[in-house]
Amino acid sequence: MTVQHQLIVGGQRSGKSRHAEQLAGDWLAAAAGRSVLVLATAQAFDTEMRARIQRHQADRPAGFATLEEPLHLAAALCANADPQRLILVDCLTLWLTNWLMPMDERPDLPAWEAELQALLAALPTLPGRIVFVSNEVGWGVSPMSREARFYVDELGRLNQAVAARCQDLTLMVAGQAWTRPVHQPS
Repeated sequence: MTVQHQLIVGGQRSGKSRHAEQLAGDWLAAAAGRSVLVLATAQAFDTEMRARIQRHQADRPAGFATLEEPLHLAAALCANADPQRLILVDCLTLWLTNWLMPMDERPDLPAWEAELQALLAALPTLPGRIVFVSNEVGWGVSPMSREARFYVDELGRLNQAVAARCQDLTLMVAGQAWTRPVHQPS
């Protein structure tokens, strides 16, 4: 089976984005007429995050287009998916953060759930290749606060649901990639 969708997970600074960009660059170079779109979910609320975003932008190959979409991932994917395009979603972790930890307001959990379900429903129908990047945060100590535990649980649920709709799953550890096919239920 041809890999259409792939999830890359790992810890912070494990090499997830670099590996995803390498995959996208290899895919782009493999045939004429292809394009890569980075669907970026980060928001620059402080100078550290602004610097991180700028570093990611500077590291991207010149032929990659970028679309910033912090909330409405399903609509952005549906509007931009194409058989000749690889969409690199970087990253699901910050997308979830944008929904569950909005600045100066309470999270809209029903809206989050609706957006998640829209993404999960759209994924199997999307043409082209989609590579998702996400953090794996559930391997450490259980957080002290109720909100942090909820976030860790939601990210685990999100990663599992997206992985179930992908053909390949890659785990990044210390810059090394371990990729395996995702078992598709019959």
